[in-house]
Amino acid sequence: MNTSFSENEYKAFVTEVKAKGYQLQHEALRTVNRSLVNLYWEIGKSIVDKQGKHGWGKSVVANLSKDLQNEFPGMNGFSVQNLWYMRKFFTQYSILQGSVGEIGWSHNIAIMDKCKSLEERLFYMEMTKKYGWTKDVLVHHIEGRSYEQYLLGQTNFDKTLPDKYLVRASRLFG
Repeated sequence: MNTSFSENEYKAFVTEVKAKGYQLQHEALRTVNRSLVNLYWEIGKSIVDKQGKHGWGKSVVANLSKDLQNEFPGMNGFSVQNLWYMRKFFTQYSILQGSVGEIGWSHNIAIMDKCKSLEERLFYMEMTKKYGWTKDVLVHHIEGRSYEQYLLGQTNFDKTLPDKYLVRASRLFG
């Protein structure tokens, strides 16, 4: 059995093992993120349900924040502001439940704060999932009005124009 190996072989081996480690880290972070977003969804739903069922007012959120922070002292995410985001998250995204868990919490907050329509929110969620946008890249696209640009790029030329004009129209407006 040959026990000697070259330095290049060893470096390639280390690179391979490190890549596996990074892949595992990435998968673990995605799983944790998905679980955290689901938790926030459930907390938002519970707040809405309890306020509706029992007529609880705004103070329930402040009290819940204080109690959760005391119970989980090292865990971030239970501020009054974040609990209000959780409530808003549930009420505004209840129709989009499948999509919201696929992107990060900070992404969801940016979309909630900056997008007006359900269609626009869904567009940015799908683009974030598809292209793996960071929060900063997502905000850049929102502020750059990528959704509006996408809509402007939509045409029905292929259905309405005769073939002899289709290529020219596509070049001018596509």
